[in-house]
Amino acid sequence: MNPQWSSVPDPSPSPKLVIDASGIEKSFGDGSSRIHVLKNVNFQAYIGEIMMLVGPSGCGKTTLLSAIAGTMGVDGGDIIVFDNELGKMSGAALTRFRAKNIGFIFQQFNLIPTLTVAENVSVPLLIQGLAGGKALKRSREALEKVGLGQRWKERPNKLSGGEQQRVAIARALVHDPPLVICDEPTAALDAKNGEIVLDLFSQVARSPGRAVIIVTHDNRIFSYADRISHMDDGEIVEVTKQSRTTPPHFEHEHTIALTP
Repeated sequence: MNPQWSSVPDPSPSPKLVIDASGIEKSFGDGSSRIHVLKNVNFQAYIGEIMMLVGPSGCGKTTLLSAIAGTMGVDGGDIIVFDNELGKMSGAALTRFRAKNIGFIFQQFNLIPTLTVAENVSVPLLIQGLAGGKALKRSREALEKVGLGQRWKERPNKLSGGEQQRVAIARALVHDPPLVICDEPTAALDAKNGEIVLDLFSQVARSPGRAVIIVTHDNRIFSYADRISHMDDGEIVEVTKQSRTTPPHFEHEHTIALTP
């Protein structure tokens, strides 16, 4: 399996800033029950990297991810994605922007059980208005790239958890987005499938003109990151940089069994 995800080459000799979030504030609730979830957060991500957001449960990782993706508004600060300030975009413009530029991958796969694997993958293309036949052709090509080309007629419940996550990756990438956002993509996977998924992410991030952001608690995958933003109590407390070369294998004693 050797996926080659195409994208628009980045002509810049230095890393291009994809996301520039500054002074981000977000609270939930009112009065004495108000909870301050994000506190003056600054966050940057660059083309060609895997950036991971890590930290304890409830520290604000998923809220920050939602804000960056434009699926949740913020109370203060600015979020600029590909030179577009999200807070100044209308709802319709923001929806179009996400559909074109962002691919989403979730822990629970979020596949539609009544659709075939290929039909699931084609959904982002149909949203963009591509004709059904062309969308299906491109979805099958995307499935080939994740090693599931022969399973395109199957329903999701016929696949293992690792295979379903690979379908979700194909769906996230079928429209060739320059930004891929992942929320706990390996939490439900065993060692073998986790490695397959992270190897795919590594190749995706190295594709010209693309960046990958992963929220995770899974310390098995930290070595796949170029940089790690450590969050605690609504703040980014540290950003560490590391060399992403050949990642180590997962430790099998910490794996989660898959249901066939």
